[in-house]
Amino acid sequence: MKLLFDFFPIVLFFIAYKVFDIYVATGVAIVASILQVLVAWLKTRKFETMHLMTLVIILVFGGLTLYLQDEQFIKWKPTVVNWLFGFLFLASQWLGEKTMIERMMGGNLSMPSEIWRTLNLSWTFFFFLIGGVNYYVMSYFSTDTWVNFKLFGMLGLTFVFVLLQSFYLSRHLPDPEPEPETDAEEK
Repeated sequence: MKLLFDFFPIVLFFIAYKVFDIYVATGVAIVASILQVLVAWLKTRKFETMHLMTLVIILVFGGLTLYLQDEQFIKWKPTVVNWLFGFLFLASQWLGEKTMIERMMGGNLSMPSEIWRTLNLSWTFFFFLIGGVNYYVMSYFSTDTWVNFKLFGMLGLTFVFVLLQSFYLSRHLPDPEPEPETDAEEK
Protein backbone atom coordinates (compact mmCIF):
# COMPACT_ATOMS: atom_id res chain seq x y z
CA MET A 1 0.00 0.00 0.00
CA LYS A 2 2.86 2.38 0.82
CA LEU A 3 4.38 1.75 -2.61
CA LEU A 4 1.10 2.84 -4.23
CA PHE A 5 1.02 5.95 -2.05
CA ASP A 6 4.61 6.73 -3.10
CA PHE A 7 3.67 6.41 -6.78
CA PHE A 8 0.44 8.41 -6.47
CA PRO A 9 1.88 11.62 -8.08
CA ILE A 10 3.32 9.58 -10.96
CA VAL A 11 -0.03 7.95 -11.73
CA LEU A 12 -1.77 11.33 -11.74
CA PHE A 13 1.03 12.76 -13.91
CA PHE A 14 0.48 9.92 -16.39
CA ILE A 15 -3.29 10.43 -16.54
CA ALA A 16 -2.97 14.20 -16.94
CA TYR A 17 -0.40 13.74 -19.70
CA LYS A 18 -2.66 11.33 -21.62
CA VAL A 19 -5.67 13.66 -21.30
CA PHE A 20 -3.90 17.01 -21.72
CA ASP A 21 -0.16 17.54 -22.22
CA ILE A 22 3.20 17.51 -20.45
CA TYR A 23 2.71 20.96 -18.93
CA VAL A 24 -0.68 20.21 -17.35
CA ALA A 25 0.74 16.88 -16.18
CA THR A 26 3.67 18.69 -14.57
CA GLY A 27 1.30 21.01 -12.69
CA VAL A 28 -0.75 18.02 -11.57
CA ALA A 29 2.41 16.25 -10.35
CA ILE A 30 3.41 19.32 -8.34
CA VAL A 31 -0.02 19.55 -6.68
CA ALA A 32 -0.11 15.77 -6.09
CA SER A 33 3.32 15.86 -4.46
CA ILE A 34 2.23 18.68 -2.15
CA LEU A 35 -0.90 16.68 -1.24
CA GLN A 36 1.20 13.56 -0.68
CA VAL A 37 3.39 15.36 1.85
CA LEU A 38 0.36 16.93 3.58
CA VAL A 39 -1.52 13.62 3.82
CA ALA A 40 1.55 11.89 5.24
CA TRP A 41 1.91 14.70 7.78
CA LEU A 42 -1.75 14.51 8.80
CA LYS A 43 -1.55 10.73 9.27
CA THR A 44 1.76 10.52 11.14
CA ARG A 45 2.62 14.07 12.23
CA LYS A 46 6.00 13.47 10.60
CA PHE A 47 7.49 14.32 7.24
CA GLU A 48 9.11 11.49 5.30
CA THR A 49 12.52 12.48 4.00
CA MET A 50 11.87 10.81 0.64
CA HIS A 51 8.62 12.70 0.10
CA LEU A 52 10.16 16.04 1.12
CA MET A 53 13.18 15.60 -1.15
CA THR A 54 10.95 14.56 -4.04
CA LEU A 55 8.69 17.55 -3.40
CA VAL A 56 11.59 20.01 -3.45
CA ILE A 57 12.96 18.49 -6.66
CA ILE A 58 9.57 18.52 -8.40
CA LEU A 59 9.00 22.10 -7.31
CA VAL A 60 12.35 23.08 -8.83
CA PHE A 61 12.29 20.96 -12.00
CA GLY A 62 8.53 21.15 -12.49
CA GLY A 63 8.61 24.88 -11.85
CA LEU A 64 11.36 25.32 -14.45
CA THR A 65 9.37 23.18 -16.90
CA LEU A 66 6.31 25.37 -16.51
CA TYR A 67 8.13 28.70 -16.36
CA LEU A 68 10.42 28.05 -19.35
CA GLN A 69 7.93 25.81 -21.22
CA ASP A 70 10.72 23.23 -21.64
CA GLU A 71 9.81 19.61 -20.96
CA GLN A 72 13.45 18.55 -20.51
CA PHE A 73 13.44 19.77 -16.91
CA ILE A 74 10.62 17.47 -15.81
CA LYS A 75 12.26 14.58 -17.65
CA TRP A 76 15.41 15.10 -15.58
CA LYS A 77 13.52 14.87 -12.27
CA PRO A 78 13.48 11.03 -11.94
CA THR A 79 17.18 10.83 -12.74
CA VAL A 80 18.06 13.52 -10.19
CA VAL A 81 15.84 11.98 -7.50
CA ASN A 82 17.18 8.47 -8.01
CA TRP A 83 20.82 9.53 -8.20
CA LEU A 84 20.39 11.65 -5.08
CA PHE A 85 18.95 8.66 -3.22
CA GLY A 86 21.78 6.53 -4.60
CA PHE A 87 24.37 8.94 -3.19
CA LEU A 88 22.57 9.12 0.17
CA PHE A 89 22.38 5.34 0.47
CA LEU A 90 26.01 5.00 -0.58
CA ALA A 91 27.18 7.65 1.91
CA SER A 92 25.25 5.94 4.69
CA GLN A 93 27.63 2.97 4.34
CA TRP A 94 30.28 5.12 6.05
CA LEU A 95 28.35 7.86 7.86
CA GLY A 96 26.54 7.01 11.06
CA GLU A 97 26.05 3.76 12.85
CA LYS A 98 23.32 2.43 10.56
CA THR A 99 22.89 2.30 6.81
CA MET A 100 19.98 4.19 5.26
CA ILE A 101 17.99 1.00 4.63
CA GLU A 102 18.49 -0.12 8.24
CA ARG A 103 17.24 3.27 9.46
CA MET A 104 14.15 2.81 7.31
CA MET A 105 13.42 -0.85 8.03
CA GLY A 106 15.37 -1.62 11.20
CA GLY A 107 12.37 -1.07 13.44
CA ASN A 108 10.62 -3.99 11.75
CA LEU A 109 13.53 -6.36 11.11
CA SER A 110 16.51 -7.50 13.08
CA MET A 111 19.45 -8.68 10.97
CA PRO A 112 23.25 -8.68 11.17
CA SER A 113 24.97 -5.50 10.00
CA GLU A 114 26.58 -7.24 7.00
CA ILE A 115 23.11 -8.13 5.66
CA TRP A 116 22.00 -4.52 6.11
CA ARG A 117 25.11 -3.33 4.27
CA THR A 118 24.50 -5.72 1.36
CA LEU A 119 20.87 -4.68 1.19
CA ASN A 120 21.84 -1.00 1.30
CA LEU A 121 24.39 -1.45 -1.50
CA SER A 122 21.83 -3.22 -3.65
CA TRP A 123 19.44 -0.27 -3.21
CA THR A 124 22.31 2.09 -4.03
CA PHE A 125 22.96 0.20 -7.26
CA PHE A 126 19.24 0.14 -8.08
CA PHE A 127 18.87 3.90 -7.63
CA PHE A 128 21.87 4.63 -9.86
CA LEU A 129 20.66 2.13 -12.46
CA ILE A 130 17.07 3.40 -12.63
CA GLY A 131 18.31 7.00 -12.84
CA GLY A 132 20.60 6.02 -15.71
CA VAL A 133 17.82 4.17 -17.50
CA ASN A 134 15.57 7.23 -17.15
CA TYR A 135 18.33 9.39 -18.63
CA TYR A 136 18.68 6.99 -21.57
CA VAL A 137 14.92 6.89 -22.24
CA MET A 138 14.51 10.68 -21.97
CA SER A 139 17.48 11.23 -24.28
CA TYR A 140 16.72 8.75 -27.06
CA PHE A 141 12.94 8.32 -27.10
CA SER A 142 9.85 10.48 -27.56
CA THR A 143 8.10 12.22 -24.69
CA ASP A 144 5.20 9.80 -25.05
CA THR A 145 7.55 6.82 -24.65
CA TRP A 146 9.24 8.50 -21.69
CA VAL A 147 5.90 9.10 -19.92
CA ASN A 148 4.93 5.45 -20.43
CA PHE A 149 8.32 4.34 -19.12
CA LYS A 150 8.05 6.70 -16.14
CA LEU A 151 4.89 4.93 -14.97
CA PHE A 152 5.08 1.37 -16.24
CA GLY A 153 8.82 0.89 -16.64
CA MET A 154 9.92 2.47 -13.39
CA LEU A 155 7.04 1.02 -11.39
CA GLY A 156 7.62 -2.41 -12.94
CA LEU A 157 11.36 -2.33 -12.32
CA THR A 158 10.80 -1.17 -8.74
CA PHE A 159 8.25 -3.93 -8.14
CA VAL A 160 10.62 -6.60 -9.50
CA PHE A 161 13.49 -5.21 -7.42
CA VAL A 162 11.38 -5.17 -4.22
CA LEU A 163 10.30 -8.75 -4.96
CA LEU A 164 13.94 -9.82 -5.36
CA GLN A 165 14.81 -8.01 -2.14
CA SER A 166 12.02 -9.91 -0.38
CA PHE A 167 13.49 -13.22 -1.48
CA TYR A 168 16.93 -12.12 -0.30
CA LEU A 169 15.55 -10.96 3.06
CA SER A 170 13.53 -14.12 3.60
CA ARG A 171 16.76 -16.15 3.60
CA HIS A 172 18.16 -14.04 6.42
CA LEU A 173 15.16 -13.65 8.69
CA PRO A 174 15.24 -15.56 11.98
CA ASP A 175 13.14 -18.70 12.11
CA PRO A 176 9.86 -18.17 13.92
CA GLU A 177 9.70 -19.70 17.36
CA PRO A 178 7.44 -22.76 17.55
CA GLU A 179 4.15 -22.24 19.30
CA PRO A 180 3.86 -23.97 22.67
CA GLU A 181 1.66 -27.04 22.77
CA THR A 182 -1.65 -26.69 24.54
CA ASP A 183 -3.39 -29.24 26.73
CA ALA A 184 -5.93 -29.93 23.96
CA GLU A 185 -3.17 -31.03 21.57
CA GLU A 186 -1.70 -33.43 24.15
CA LYS A 187 -4.96 -35.40 24.56
